[in-house]
Amino acid sequence: MKPSGGFVHCGVVLLFAVAAGTAVATIYFAQPLLVTMGADLGIATSTVGGIVTLTQLGYGLGLFLLVPLGDLLDRRRLVTGQLALLAIAELVAATAANGVVLFAGMAAIGVLAVVTQLLVAFAASLADPGERGRVVGLVTTGVVLGILLARTVSGTLADLAGWRAVYVVSAGVTVLIAIVLYRVLPATPPAKSMDYGRLLRSTWSLFVEEPVFRTRGTLALLIFAAFGTLWSSVALPLSEDGLSHTAIGAFGLAGAAGALAAAPAGRLADRGRARWTTGLALGLLLLSWIPLGFTRSSLWALAAGAILLDLAVQAVHVTSQTLIYPLRPDAGSRLIGGYMIFYSTGSGLGAIGSTTVYAVAGWTGVCLLGAAFSVAALAVWRVRDAR
Repeated sequence: MKPSGGFVHCGVVLLFAVAAGTAVATIYFAQPLLVTMGADLGIATSTVGGIVTLTQLGYGLGLFLLVPLGDLLDRRRLVTGQLALLAIAELVAATAANGVVLFAGMAAIGVLAVVTQLLVAFAASLADPGERGRVVGLVTTGVVLGILLARTVSGTLADLAGWRAVYVVSAGVTVLIAIVLYRVLPATPPAKSMDYGRLLRSTWSLFVEEPVFRTRGTLALLIFAAFGTLWSSVALPLSEDGLSHTAIGAFGLAGAAGALAAAPAGRLADRGRARWTTGLALGLLLLSWIPLGFTRSSLWALAAGAILLDLAVQAVHVTSQTLIYPLRPDAGSRLIGGYMIFYSTGSGLGAIGSTTVYAVAGWTGVCLLGAAFSVAALAVWRVRDAR
């Protein structure tokens, strides 16, 4: 690896991918554990979704406040320092004696987990232009796998040693990765001085000046609200039906299959079929709620619905990123951060909405909520997406 760019060794790319996947997984560990965490700390079923909501809202705050620092500070120190703080936040959650402390720890985890986006940008900056797409693609694969496999890992660890062990083990792995990164990566002082306040203000200006960015951000909010509706509440009926944490978490593997099938979406967008691809994916997103509605009577229906839903969400997500990155090549990190704010807000909205609705209207109500988010996304695509 060369500090100022050049060929990035495959082992270093793998390290970036593992680090990014491990960091982003921290905001999804809780999803199959909500019932157990709530029961342990006396958190009501109607509010237990706040665990995920605070994590996602914290992630959105971190995207706005921390990601731009990559243009101001030494990236190596920033990344490793943020990973160290993330490990501390995980230990706070793991040792929480009540819901208030747990909520605070989860919010801090969300804020600090945005180190994932800094890792993607860091990897890209160390690669030759001719290999940058390959490097970013590999690191992004680590991110996607971290998101999708987090539920499986946390469910298995919780069955073996309790939900607190999930965050203790993750904190240890995070510290180890931070040490290795600090030893392997070069110091990268910023190329030029930038005003932090101006960077933050320029993120808001992107919303005003770029209509495609606004539309794609709105779609991100709605599709990830649907995503959060499923994955933040599915543990509730499955736990009531007697499934273990491992079994509940294993449904993340079904989502992984859907994400892998979504890979052609980027190629279709490159060929000018972005609007068509988005519309088809949003149709599948709405369709997915039909088999998901039969979750209480058939786990096969849940698996089929999860594959369809994750396929649709990833297809729209990939297509949107393909469209927004070229808008402002000089503001890539701010575009990433701004777009992901919509993502995080939608995920949090789906989490709190689904658990609240479940307490009142059961699983049928949750599926209707998810379908409503899907219909809204279709309407936005039909009316506003001119691509």
